[in-house]
Amino acid sequence: MHAALVARPGSCIRQLAQCSRAREIQFTRFLRNDAVTAEEIAAYAAERTAARARGRDVVVVQDTSELSLGGRRAKANGYGPIGKGGALRGLLLHAALAVDASNGGVIGLVDAKVWNRTGGKAKHRRARTTKQKESQRWLDSTRRAAEVLAEAASITVVSDRESDIYAHFAFRPQTTHLIVRACQNRRIEEEQIDLLFSHIDSLPEAGRLKVNIPAAPGRKARSSELAIRFSRVTLRKPLHGTADLPDTVTLAVVDVRETSTPEGGKPIHWRLLTTHPVTNIADARRTVDLYRMRWVVEEYFHTQKTGGFDIEAADISDPEAMIRFAAVVAVAAVSVMQLVKARDGTTGQNLLEAFEPADQPILEAVSAKLEGKTERQKNAHPKGSLAFAAWVIARLGGWDGYYGKPGPKTMR
Repeated sequence: MHAALVARPGSCIRQLAQCSRAREIQFTRFLRNDAVTAEEIAAYAAERTAARARGRDVVVVQDTSELSLGGRRAKANGYGPIGKGGALRGLLLHAALAVDASNGGVIGLVDAKVWNRTGGKAKHRRARTTKQKESQRWLDSTRRAAEVLAEAASITVVSDRESDIYAHFAFRPQTTHLIVRACQNRRIEEEQIDLLFSHIDSLPEAGRLKVNIPAAPGRKARSSELAIRFSRVTLRKPLHGTADLPDTVTLAVVDVRETSTPEGGKPIHWRLLTTHPVTNIADARRTVDLYRMRWVVEEYFHTQKTGGFDIEAADISDPEAMIRFAAVVAVAAVSVMQLVKARDGTTGQNLLEAFEPADQPILEAVSAKLEGKTERQKNAHPKGSLAFAAWVIARLGGWDGYYGKPGPKTMR
């Protein structure tokens, strides 16, 4: 099924089977097989990621996405609530991707969890420990990253505001660093200022950084100048924290603010908490650069949805079967993302990070047939590189080699 998804990204089982009744039955039986779990599917992919990440500086970007599968009909089929209000029904997917810190190339899937919210109304959040909450997923994926990437040169786990959990910092594996966008205005140990955000606002500007901000829903791509502030900070244990939490956790904070307000939008303001030491402007800029790699996971979720596989259009009534399908798509989407990120050759990745050795002569033969007479119609990337393969796949997907950059829908 993985091979079929990579070859023909989509969510219709019959189309994935290419109208073969035998293959359609095979795929359906796989999805309905209780002996197959989403965890096992993700673990198999993680084994391959571990081998590719050996000796490399790795950034692990993690986030959660909602898979919207309908309303009343989905509810009747047993899908749990998602979004605000609970009118929509579907699944939740939490994924962690390994990215090469030096070039931004996608190495592979580290962890993926797919679940269906079931049961009644949960207890008040303060009556539950972190382990009893959905937020435990952030800690679990960080711990999983340390296990899977044990032979990497370094591991930095990057995540957004929802992962700003005191226990996340307190219980992180010692082999793993964190960069988390702050959400909570926490109590800190300072003589004159006892709240984190007030402390940050009091810091002097340490320097500026020019960055390119990619396009996002409701936001155009733009070039921007960011002002940087940084300091060491000691967070105090939350008032309602459990007894096993340490009284304090010492981190570095890097504050990033856009110096001008973009037309029709809000200026960027990131408060980044990190376990990395930040003692100078170079360290602060490095922290910002690593955090910006988090956008890879946004592209990854887009690839699974309307940008490529259109997983939310899948007509799978059984939630357990859909959980397995979502796990397979989570693995397949990594292969497409690898090609998208490698298409311009900047990642310098080897072909074998996404293909088997037997695929190389086939790709070279197909490339020769696709090349035209002009230089712009030729595959300019070296043989054996992932960029070479990305050029071939994009041309087979309908890209003419001239205009635009081939995206997930083309990389099939």
